[in-house]
Amino acid sequence: MLQRLLGYLDEQHLLPDGQRVLLAVSGGRDSVCLAHIFHSAAIPFAIAHCNFHLRPGDCDRDQQFVARLADDYGVPFHTTSFDTHSWATNHHQGIEEAARTLRYAFFADLCRKEGYPLVATAHHADDAIETFFLNLFRGTGLHGLHGIQPRTTLATEHDPLTVIRPMLCFTRADIDAYVESHHLAYVEDSTNSDISLRRNWLRHRLLPLLREQYPSLDGTMLSTIAHLRHAEELFNQHIDLLRSTYLTPYHSAVPTLPFAIVSVDVEALPEPRTTVLYELLQPYGFSSPRVDDMLQPHPSGSLFFSSTHVAEWHRGRLLLAPRCEPIPPTVFDDDGGRLHLRRWRSGDRFRPKGMNGSRLVADYLKDRHISRIEREHVWLVVDDDDRICALLGLRDASKTQK
Repeated sequence: MLQRLLGYLDEQHLLPDGQRVLLAVSGGRDSVCLAHIFHSAAIPFAIAHCNFHLRPGDCDRDQQFVARLADDYGVPFHTTSFDTHSWATNHHQGIEEAARTLRYAFFADLCRKEGYPLVATAHHADDAIETFFLNLFRGTGLHGLHGIQPRTTLATEHDPLTVIRPMLCFTRADIDAYVESHHLAYVEDSTNSDISLRRNWLRHRLLPLLREQYPSLDGTMLSTIAHLRHAEELFNQHIDLLRSTYLTPYHSAVPTLPFAIVSVDVEALPEPRTTVLYELLQPYGFSSPRVDDMLQPHPSGSLFFSSTHVAEWHRGRLLLAPRCEPIPPTVFDDDGGRLHLRRWRSGDRFRPKGMNGSRLVADYLKDRHISRIEREHVWLVVDDDDRICALLGLRDASKTQK
């Protein structure tokens, strides 16, 4: 297996020369096997471990086991703990999704601080097949059917994170045989046998039935996944051209907006429009069902949310922007405390400078075609009596009692 892994690393150009790689090690047989092979091959590495506190007692046991493993190999050890249940609840995510988000955020932070060029995980060929079927049943674009790729780049809060999977050239049976022949100790995750989890049900119930009916299933599936990867490369080249054509900057009228807005002229998209729009929006976190919903008739101002972005139908176009809380502009000088900033509220009225009478701020923003996304970031300049002096960057006002 050592020579196969070295050949795969070279074939896929996965490892940077001479740099220490960060290994994600849970303590299970797959990651223990990965660490042993890297150690045997004298590839420099460090170990990272996450304690998600999802299995009382077991998680602490796993953390201690991996710490001893790192000590045995004489490599740097990094670990962290999460209150995964609370984080998932606060961020409206499932446990699996939350654990994945937390795990890769931790790895990205480590790579940035410690100078590791990438992180290696112990995903293998069986994982790739399982992921293919999970994505197929869940509903996905072409990118979801290529299984797990040897190298991917993940967007993070700071720098992108490069993730490699050196073990994709091995099956679970290969790993089991290696672990047995080298008498490697590992810890068993008790949830691996819980068939209420979708991946475990697929692994322990569905795939054995398929292999019984189709003995060559694994080889056929891995070959199909490889063909899909190549097809996706060609597909992505075309999507990149469409992205540069149809994802255009939206020039906001609100100068205090803390981010850039992107606009999509949906009516101008080529057919199949649903597929094209999904591929354009997928990097912003929008699922296929959510994109299907967007293409149904909706009034202007309708909002759609992903975990990271918001989309809005606005005057026949889709606007895309990051989800973030409004932040007071830092360029404002309060002139000794006599003027203040606050967000506008429903019912606010002001007297536009040079005009007779007052207007509702909401009506003014609507007449200026300010989108709902932009309105969240409109700030008022008010005096000590809360009289509106200006819509910051949009319109000055004559002081008017509310």
